[in-house]
Amino acid sequence: MRLLARLRRHHLSLPFSSSPNLNLNPKPNPKPPSESIRAIIKALNDESDLDKLVTSFKSAAAIPRFRAIHNVYEITVRRLAIAGRLASIEDILESQKTYSDISREGFGIRLISLYARAGMLSHAATTFDQLPSLGCPRTVASFNALLTACTHVKDIDRLAEVFRDVPASDPSIVPNAISYNILILALCEKGDPHAALDALKLMEKNEMEPNLITFNTLLNGFYSKSFFLDGEKVWEKMKDKNIDPDIRSYNAKLRGLVLQGRTMEAVELIGKLNDLGSKPDIFSFNAVIKGYLKDGKLEEAKKVYSELMKNDCAPNRWTFEMLIPELYEAGELDMALKLSYESLSRRCFVEVGVLQKVVDGLAKASRVGEAKKLVERGKFKSFARKGLKLPLSSLVG
Repeated sequence: MRLLARLRRHHLSLPFSSSPNLNLNPKPNPKPPSESIRAIIKALNDESDLDKLVTSFKSAAAIPRFRAIHNVYEITVRRLAIAGRLASIEDILESQKTYSDISREGFGIRLISLYARAGMLSHAATTFDQLPSLGCPRTVASFNALLTACTHVKDIDRLAEVFRDVPASDPSIVPNAISYNILILALCEKGDPHAALDALKLMEKNEMEPNLITFNTLLNGFYSKSFFLDGEKVWEKMKDKNIDPDIRSYNAKLRGLVLQGRTMEAVELIGKLNDLGSKPDIFSFNAVIKGYLKDGKLEEAKKVYSELMKNDCAPNRWTFEMLIPELYEAGELDMALKLSYESLSRRCFVEVGVLQKVVDGLAKASRVGEAKKLVERGKFKSFARKGLKLPLSSLVG
């Protein structure tokens, strides 16, 4: 294979002596090693035969500088995972354990994380267990990597088990604030913020101080589930700890107010943010837009959109996915079209169905030329929007 040949040439080109006299026929302008590595990576990324990809990757990994490049590992594992080639992922990652790099905890953490991204939690856990026998000392850093692996595959029961059993069996590993924050986030994402609050109490019992990340996670967990009063209690506890809220804290509260149907209170809060030391961001504005739309106040939502644009706050995917359908349903086709183009120019990658409504509406209004232009622009801007199409009726007509 061309890639293997390139790898052989790379190794043969390495000097076997520091004496300049041995290099009797130096090549003019020899290619720097970094360019050789880049060529190898390009060949791997271009390889469509996954069996050859695995073989070539393992050969490339024999080069120390290649093993230092995280991105190529992530891309290759993702490609194999999408193809369902879990055995190939195991083949690649297990082979990495033969290199001296595994004596560094950071390298072991990479392997744990890569297995997790492929959904291979048992392999991630086995790798963590193997680290001492591979000459790699384990610390709370690799412990946290395993906790994160559990959250990646949404196995909260396993996460709780790891959190309980690993420190019990290895006294050198003591959960830190990051460990507790991972646990609290997982419980909130599971939809059980009250269990997450119990984790906070355990954290404090073990003389570990919560931080802003801890409280923001809890605020979002409670407010997002409409436990508004519980969220307020967490807010008071944060104040008692002398931890100042940031924009993420206020955004969680804004979303909570909107869920309670208290949009005007959310509007009042967003108006006070600058005085409170936090500048509103797109998530702040999105919360208020959602509230107005929920209340049937499209005109007010449009004003918020205009306001955020004036404040140099870039709209995101969710801004457009909220506004475009509502504009279309209200018969404001021109405004819906304008925001469709705005989403495309900002590469916000809205759901294809959102733009399809506008295309269909244009075709129904006998504006087939504009509909066709939007379809072409959508296909040009994003591969995902190749499902965007003109309705059959407009093609027949």
